[in-house]
This record gives sequence, structure tokens and C-alpha cells, in this order.
Amino acid sequence: MVSVPLPVERVREELTGYDGRVSVAAVNGPASVVVSGDVQGLDELLTHWTEAGVRARRIAVDYASHSAHVEELKDELLDVLAPIEPQAGRIPVYSTVTGEVEDGSGFDAAYWFTNLRQTVEFETATRKLLADGYGVFVESSPHPVVSLGVQETIEDTEGASGAFTVGSLRRDDGGLDRLLTSLAELHVHGVSPDWGKVFPDTARHVALPTYAFQRERYWPTPAPRAGDVSAAGLASAEHPLLGAAVTLAGGEGALLTGRLSLDTHGWLADHVVAGRIVVPGTALLEMALRAAEEVDCAQVEELVLEAPLVLPQNGSVDVQVSVGAEDGSGCRPVSVHSRPGTSRETGWRRNAHGTLTEVAPPAPAEPREWAGRPAGSEEIDAEEVYTRLAEGGLVYGPVFRGLRTAWRQGEDLFAEVRLPQAEHATADAYGIHPALLDAALHAAAHPEFAGPGAEARLPFSWRGVAVGVRGAAEARVRLTRAGTDALTVTLTDPAGRLLASAESLSLRPLATDLFEAPPADDSLFRLTWTPAPGLKGGSGAPPLTWHQDFRSAAHSLTGADAAGPGVVGVRRRPAVPQVAEVHRETAEALAFVQAVLASDENGPGPRALIVLPADDLAACGVRGLVRSAQSEHPGRFVLVEADRELTPAEVAGVLAFDEPEMALRDGTLSVPRLARVRVEGEARAG
Repeated sequence: MVSVPLPVERVREELTGYDGRVSVAAVNGPASVVVSGDVQGLDELLTHWTEAGVRARRIAVDYASHSAHVEELKDELLDVLAPIEPQAGRIPVYSTVTGEVEDGSGFDAAYWFTNLRQTVEFETATRKLLADGYGVFVESSPHPVVSLGVQETIEDTEGASGAFTVGSLRRDDGGLDRLLTSLAELHVHGVSPDWGKVFPDTARHVALPTYAFQRERYWPTPAPRAGDVSAAGLASAEHPLLGAAVTLAGGEGALLTGRLSLDTHGWLADHVVAGRIVVPGTALLEMALRAAEEVDCAQVEELVLEAPLVLPQNGSVDVQVSVGAEDGSGCRPVSVHSRPGTSRETGWRRNAHGTLTEVAPPAPAEPREWAGRPAGSEEIDAEEVYTRLAEGGLVYGPVFRGLRTAWRQGEDLFAEVRLPQAEHATADAYGIHPALLDAALHAAAHPEFAGPGAEARLPFSWRGVAVGVRGAAEARVRLTRAGTDALTVTLTDPAGRLLASAESLSLRPLATDLFEAPPADDSLFRLTWTPAPGLKGGSGAPPLTWHQDFRSAAHSLTGADAAGPGVVGVRRRPAVPQVAEVHRETAEALAFVQAVLASDENGPGPRALIVLPADDLAACGVRGLVRSAQSEHPGRFVLVEADRELTPAEVAGVLAFDEPEMALRDGTLSVPRLARVRVEGEARAG
């Protein structure tokens, strides 16, 4: 069996010529299909899809369910299943066999044979559930398998945006804690279980603490939705840091791309270096490991980290991981580049480069379960480690403070590291979670190992890195000194199986000169006044009545002689900037604004032209009030800040230009515009 991330219509087209050999076994979602059949046919299709850049994967089973091969077992299966006596159940079943809602009374031997023989129409059943108003999907299984297809179907179904899916248990995490966590996921979506049955006679409500919460996130961050990159000739990279992958023509390499931001990868905000949010070097290494998988390389032979990848508080960063052609010895060059995601003018910056190799790493040692504290070791205070790192400019938030306990044994360090619970659900998507691997290195900062006068050091060069068991949320670490500023790194899981290893990791002191000033982007703007283009004054202004204060202007809009369509102008004189004056002026301006809007009851009311003296502190309240009115009633209020009285031609020009706010300074009429803040020292290629 092979999983294919393509629409079923395209899969069926590509199965032409494979009749009787390979067939569609299951349709789990709009782009989640499984095929089954002859091994040779599957091998041919797998090769074809791989060359086309489709991330098809073989499923680890040795039988071809839902294919013609099941016919060979028909008589035997019908005989074995014959004693089944189906009965109607209380809970309706949306059948993936008939496509209808069933009560179970027809689930006899023939039904179950058909279930095993024909295509599983899981997407059809999901769509029918959505159409019937169901919006909560719980996958009861040892590990989420079809939840991805359900989520795809939800996102592809109009009006189903409020629906969601959760799992129940997970691979290597099948205990009561995992089940309760899944119940909690339901609860935060607004679907609460009967807690009395979950905790019979043992649970009670407790009060929340009255002090402010610290360093905890309580608002859920939605996962970024993956678009259909196949429409652009790409394949999904199936990785949290990388969105798309494409194999270059001629087998010359591959390119993987992604976009990082705090909106989509909020956990990166917990990695602060020299006051900046920096993507950890372990994340760049994880990208290189994913690139190695794309071109069938076994490990990262070397990766040198050249420049930090800084994330802005707002906005995003585009990332490219490129792999070159094989050099004849099984090695390929790899590099990681980045640039601001809001700019197409800024060039790409290389953050890391290195080499991938097809040569497999040495076989891991025999697994040994964790044995607690190593004999003859000295315990290291984890909090002291983080204090020392912070003093050196490396400030870690909860996601990266994964060091739980550590020991020093001669020239070796042993540590236990663990991701916070909130990150356990995403660990499966990584070869090795960057925050877990980063935490594995923290113990090396302790003065008992690094020396009392050592500066804060960051990863610089990795050599011989390979991943074993994927998706770990906790690890036992062994760091062995391999030179003055180098370590050998080994991570294992609680059962002693290898998670990741590095033949050598070189560390270097933190160099703040590598942090270039970030380019201007859409995160920081300032207000500028730009001369109004083409505005030289005008003529033919609508009827205009001037008033010297807001009170008389408001009075002119009421009563039998109220002004009709046209313009009511207020020329405010400079005033002494006292609190009482600000309050009085703002209150009178509010009455005027309300009168302008109330005049619409007797037909179209007038526009209001408000001229305020330049740099008048007492007018600030009026200015803010009028701007609020402009946002609610566009076109009704025009605000002008002037250093003298406007001429009739200038008034006509202001009204004709149709800007909500203008300024007259030194005889020039200007309009307010936002301009990006330029960072000192920024250079742009010309």
C-alpha cells in the first residue's frame, strides 16, 4: 500500500493501465489517497510520483487491502464471518461502504467482505457528517491517521469552518495522561465531557490564583493552513518549518521553501539572543536534515552557521534550503538562505552552508534504558545554567528552558531534557524538535564544564549529524568534550534508543556584530507630510459659512434657519493650553459633530470643514475627536491644520481634493502619509 497526497481524480488517471494490478484503496480527504495492489506496480508508481515531486510514501503493511487480491480470500472470509448476527445499534453509522447512514442491522458477512474489498470512501462519509451538522471529530485509534484527511475535508467544505478534529492516543504515548490531554483539547474547543465520569469521586474545582500569570500562553494559536502547493508544480514539504519542496530537473538537486513568523511559529519568540528573536541554529540544522531526506542522504556531514536568522516582531521571513548536485562521492552541497518576507527588493542572505552525504552513520550502540544519575557524577543546578546564559545575552522562554536535570562526570555531561507539554503534540512532525536539541546543549554553559570566565557560546559548526527515532518530546543527553570548544552530542529516549547524534559540534562566543540592522519593513512607520500633488488652489467651492467657534456652528445647524447642503466651516483661534480649555473645547466640538450628523434627518446635511491652528496643544482633544468621527462617517468632516487663514482659492482646493486631513504650512498644502522607518546604516543594492 502507498499513501499519495493527490486528489483522487488525478490518482485514478495515473492508474490507467494498472487495472487489476493497482487500485484506489481509500479516499481519506481531498488530497489524501491510499492505493494498494501488486508490489511491482506500486514500485513503478512510487518511482513515477517521486520523480514528479509528489511525496508519496509506502505504508508499512504487507497485504493489499481494498484491492483485487482480496477476492482470493472471499470464500474463506465469508465462511469465517458467517456466524455474525448483526443488530441495530443506538448510534447511527455513516458507512464508508454504502455511503449512507446505517443502523448496523445490515452489517453481515457480505458487508464486512465488501468493506475489505472495495475502496474506503472516508471523505464521502465525512462530507455527509458535515452536511448533517456534525462538527466535532474524534479519532479513536492508537495514533492519529485519518485526522489529516478529516481536516482537509473540513477546510474544503463551505460553511464548515467551525468544525475540528482531535485524536485520542498517540504512538508511544498511549496512557491515561494522553487521553486526558485529548479530552482537554475537546474542552478548549467548547465540547466538555462528563467530568464526573472522567474523575469519579476524586475531582473538585479549585480557584485560580489571584496573582498575574507569568510566562504562560493561554490563548491557542491556530496552526498555519497549508495551501495546495501542487497547483504551482510543488509538493508539500510536510514539515512545520518548510512549506513546499521541489526536485530540480535532471536530478541535480532540490529546493525547499518556507515562511517563518511569530504568527505561525510563536514558540520561536522564546529564543532571544542579544535582545533579538533569533531562529536557533538547531532549527537550521533541522531544515538541513529535512533536505537530506528529500535527496535520500543519510546525514548532514557538515553544517556551518554563518549568520543569525533574525525574526521581526511583526512580519515574516522567507527561507530557502537548496541542495546541489551529487559530486560523485555521495555528497551534495546544502545551504540555507533567508530574506524579509515583506520585501522583494532585499537580497537573500546565506545563514548556513554545508554538505549532505549518502554515507550512513555508524550503527547505534545497543539501547540502554535510562539509569538516573550516573555513578560518581556531580549534579548541576539547571537554574544556575539559565542564569549564566541570560547574563551572556541568551534569554530563553518556557519552550527552550527544557533542561530538567544535569550531571558532570569527568569530561562528560549527562542531562535530561523535555519539551513543555504544549509542544508535545507537534514533536511528531520533526526529526528532532529544535527546542529539544537546543536544550540538550544548555548544560555545556555551566562553569563546571565551560569554565568560570567563559563567554556565552552558540553552535557554529555541526559535523556528522543523523537522526534515529523521530518525534521525541524528551531525551537523555550525553555531551563529551571533543576539543577546546567542541562537543560530541548523543540523545537517546527513555528506552535507550538513539534519537540524534552529532560527531562534533563546535561552539563560538556570541558575536553581536553579526546582527545586521534589520531592513525597513511593514512593522514600523512614521507620519510624514507630503505636498499635495497637483493642488495649487481651486475655484467653484460649494456654499460655505464660516464660524469662529464650535458653539455658534452647532447652533447654525438647528432650528428653522438650519443650513442645508453645503459646507459649515469652523476657524478656531489659538487658545491657552489649559486643562479646562481642552475640556471645554472638546465638549463643544462633540456637540458640533453630533449636530452635523443629526442634520441628515431633514435631508442631506452639510460637510464640516474644521481649521485648527498649527501646533496648538489645546486643540489636540478636538483633533482626536474629529478623526474618530471621520472613521465612522467618511467624507463628512475635513480637518485642516494651518499656520494662517486659508484663502478662498485654498479652501476650494482643500474641498475639491477630498482628503480627510490636510496641513497648510509656509504656503504649501500637504497631506499626511505613512512612511517606513529607515534603520540607521541600512544599505540597499542599487
